[in-house]
Parts: sequence; C-alpha cells; structure tokens
Amino acid sequence: MKTAEHSVKTYCGYIAIVGRPNVGKSTLLNHLLKQKISITSRKPQTTRHRILGITSEGQHQCVFVDTPGFNTGESKTLNRIMNDTVLNVINDVDVVLFVVEKTNFNSADIRVLDLLKRIKVPVILTINKIDLIKTKSAFLPHIEKLAARFQFNEIVPISASTGYNLDSLSKLASNLLPESPFLFPVDQITDRSLKFLAAELIREKIIRQLGDEVPYDATVEIENFNKKEKIFNIDALILVDRPGQKKIIVGKGGARLKKIGSVAREDMEKIFDKKIMLKLWVKVKGGWADDQRALQSLGYFD
Repeated sequence: MKTAEHSVKTYCGYIAIVGRPNVGKSTLLNHLLKQKISITSRKPQTTRHRILGITSEGQHQCVFVDTPGFNTGESKTLNRIMNDTVLNVINDVDVVLFVVEKTNFNSADIRVLDLLKRIKVPVILTINKIDLIKTKSAFLPHIEKLAARFQFNEIVPISASTGYNLDSLSKLASNLLPESPFLFPVDQITDRSLKFLAAELIREKIIRQLGDEVPYDATVEIENFNKKEKIFNIDALILVDRPGQKKIIVGKGGARLKKIGSVAREDMEKIFDKKIMLKLWVKVKGGWADDQRALQSLGYFD
C-alpha cells in the first residue's frame, strides 16, 4: 500500500501455524493475538477448523492461520477433512510456523515435515514448551539434529503459555511477508463470527470436563443466536454419536450439562463483553463424524 504523499510500504500475508496434535498451536495463536479466539485443551485434536487470527502493527499485518493437528491415525471423514485443511493451508500461505514441543520429535512430526518439504515458502521451526524442559544440556544437541533435517529459515525456542520469545517470533515472521496492501481492517482480529466462537467455547468445555472418548464424538451446533441490546440469547445443540455419551454429558440430574453451560457462559461474557443467556440440549446423531453431508451442515467445509 502506497500513498501519493508518503509512499509508505506495507507488508501483509498469511502465516500458517502447523504441527502434529497437541503441540500448542492454538495456545500460540491466542498469545500472539493477546486474545482468545481458538479453543485449547490438553487433549489432542481440539482444533477442528481453520481459524484466522489477525495482528496489525505499523506497516505489517500478519494473518495467522491456526490449523488442526495433522494426524494420519484416524480414517473418519472428519479426520480426513482436518488433514485436507492442513494441506490446503500450507499450499496457500507466505510463511509457515512449524510447531514442535520440547525435545520431542517423533514420527508424527516427521510426517508434518515431509509435507513442508513440498512447499517453497519460508519455514520457521518453532520449539514450544521449552519452559518444561528439565534437562537443558540436551536442548542444543536436539536443535542441531533438527537443523540437519531441513533448511529452516529460523529456529526459535518459545513458550506459548508464558509468552517467552513470542515478540521475537512475531517479528521474524512479519519480516518475511511480501509487500502488499492490508487484507483486513486494522481493528479486525479474526474472520470467524461470534456464533462460531460460541459453539467452539461450548465444545472446549465438553473436552475439558469429560474423558478421552466422548469429546471426539461430540460437536456443537448453534440453533439460535439472537442479539437483543446488551444480551445474547444462545440456544446450542450438542450432538453425540451414541446414547451412552448423551447420558455422560447430561450427568446425574443434568448436573454435568449445567456445569458445561455455566463455564461456557462465563467465557462468552468475558470475550463478547455481553450478558449471555445460554440454553443447551444434547441429541444423539449416530455417525455424524463420518457423514459428509452432516459435516457440511455443521460448517466443517470452508
């Protein structure tokens, strides 16, 4: 972007955040934005969608793209869609942040790296959770081994949860962006709607409160999202795969469902800065994660 008077150059582009499940990609995005737009949990495959997070500072606009964890271990249609999302994103961005964790580098990381070897854009190796490394003496040899695997533009150790080195990472990434007009208004931070964020916040609470099985067979559909002055009235339907899962989510006397709704509402009120009236229902819809038509109606296709 140039003006006739000042000829100020601006730089803008897409920066993909990729990696295997559970390395902290969504936590990284939220801390780069200094605002929560992507849900997080300690369980893998929490992120299912491509989510944009936008920062505009000075002459640079960074459009970060949070992606699902790349995972080849599942054959369901939902998992294939999430993997396709990753493939589509890395083929259409200007910079990639390849996120790994601590001194761990396993076969799942190698599969992601193999994907990155096919593209021709700068890749910054982002080593997350370094605050949790107990044996510091092993860290430098680990970096040297990773550097030998690929011609990374930079290798940056960070802690997404504490914010360590995130300013340096953001600066390095923004300096790799092409000269371009800004793609979004300077005050916009995401491409996702409040309705989408509401569904994701409810799903986050399900993931955090339940065991390993149920969260992966559950999704959330917003049936009503009505704004009235300073109040949002939100009706949400939680879909599960089997009747037993509905029983677990509802809980004894509806206690578990009430707790999910309560903590989700609290988060929404902080993020939306509005009073929230939230109603939740649970419905069994067998095989929804393997039904392409159902997935399309639930917004899993961009």
